[in-house]
This record gives sequence, structure tokens and C-alpha cells, in this order.
Amino acid sequence: MSGGVEWALHCCVVLTAAEQPVPAARLAELHDVSGSYLAKQLQSLSRAGLVRSVQGHAGGYALTRAPDLVTVLDVVEAVDGSQPAFICTEIRQRGPLATPPEACTSACAISRAMSAADDAWRAALRAVTIADLARDVTTDYGPGILAGIRGWLGTPDSHD
Repeated sequence: MSGGVEWALHCCVVLTAAEQPVPAARLAELHDVSGSYLAKQLQSLSRAGLVRSVQGHAGGYALTRAPDLVTVLDVVEAVDGSQPAFICTEIRQRGPLATPPEACTSACAISRAMSAADDAWRAALRAVTIADLARDVTTDYGPGILAGIRGWLGTPDSHD
């Protein structure tokens, strides 16, 4: 999983606290990360329909739907794609003791195990929403954390 997933998830949680669209540069400043790299993650979220880009002076990014309707898996797939983590290359059909292709009528034990793990991983990520993460952040850091972020986001950027 790419580092962009972490950045995108943090941004989505922050956007739950925002009262207006948040510029990419402001999100990058908040997290002390590369603005150009973060912009790529936000563009991926936008292409997936998870955030929208608002143009103009008060522009920036905002969630397109309620945080309880956006899963962690949605964000992972937006940033890293939906391809499985494991791709079987049918190695059992290679080498001096290769199994003939006609004998390979079902997936091998390794492919089945990896597919089951991928399914379980996706199910776990599908079960957690951005709203869940925001609640957990509040539990971890106290009820004022998201309000503090909201206040900081509303403060004019010192670099304007």
C-alpha cells in the first residue's frame, strides 16, 4: 500500500471537520507533507468521486458525501487502484515438473490462500468508514481535536 493512502485518509478525516472547502496547500501544511504529492492523492480522490474540487478564492476540497458513506476501502482503491494484492502467475505450470495447463482446472492452494486473505483485508477496510476514523481520532485525542483542526483551517494561512 502506498504512502499516499495514509495521506488521503488523514485528509478525509480532516475534511469531516471543515466548514468550507480546504485548499490542498492548507492540507499539506497541516500535515507537513509535500503539497505536490498530496495534490496527486486529492486528484485521485476527486476522480473516484470521494471529494470535489471547488474553484475560486474560497476553493479547495470537500467530501462529496457523508463520512459514514465513505469507507477506508473506497480511499485505498481511489489512491492505489482495485487490483488484488496477489496476482497468480501459474508458476506450477513451469519448470521440469510443470503441471500441464489442462490439469490446472482450479486455483492452486497458494492462490486460494492469497485470494482469501485479500478478500478478508478488503472486507475489514470496507467495514470502517471515514466517520469511524473521525470518531476514533476524537477518542484518541479528546473531543476538542477536530474543533481545533476546524479552527486552524479557518485561520488565514500565514503564507497568503
